[in-house]
Amino acid sequence: MKLTPKGQATRRRIVEGAAEYLRGTEPGAVTLDDVLAITRTSKGQMFHYFPGGKEQLLLAVAQEEADRVLIDQEPHLSDLGTWEAWTAWRDSVVARYHAQGRSCPLAALMDQVSSTPGAAEVVTELLRQWRARIAVGVVAMQDAGRISADLDADRVASAFVAGIQGGVQVLRATGSTDQLEAVLDLLIDYLRKA
Repeated sequence: MKLTPKGQATRRRIVEGAAEYLRGTEPGAVTLDDVLAITRTSKGQMFHYFPGGKEQLLLAVAQEEADRVLIDQEPHLSDLGTWEAWTAWRDSVVARYHAQGRSCPLAALMDQVSSTPGAAEVVTELLRQWRARIAVGVVAMQDAGRISADLDADRVASAFVAGIQGGVQVLRATGSTDQLEAVLDLLIDYLRKA
């Protein structure tokens, strides 16, 4: 559907309002009535922009949150060509999840839309892009002669993504970023020694 600038702004307000609600400390199961109240939107507007209803809205919010995961790591994630950049990226990842705390908006969303067509693809694409960007950084370090050319960049990048996700799950359970920090530090140390 082609939207006017005003229509784009309204759709964005709805998505951002639902995302903000889900970023709250205890969002629970979001309802359309919740979103209508938060965004001061009528049902007519809601179904104009999201004819598929709640599932379509939550998929749009999931995409927004997935994009935000990567955006919050910039400009560091796109420039992992020096040790300083890797440290700055590590610090931005830890800061993002420390600020987020136990709540994980993307996980909360995926719990609600896990059986919806397209939900798994949102997360799969996020993880693919994340791994690819880290791999580009590993290759940049290899090209600069800072780490061994024998390392498999995709495998190293996969370890970083898996480590971050594991650290985030521990954070959700304990409220501590200690494990997230440990895995990032160990993986960066591994690269330094390679």
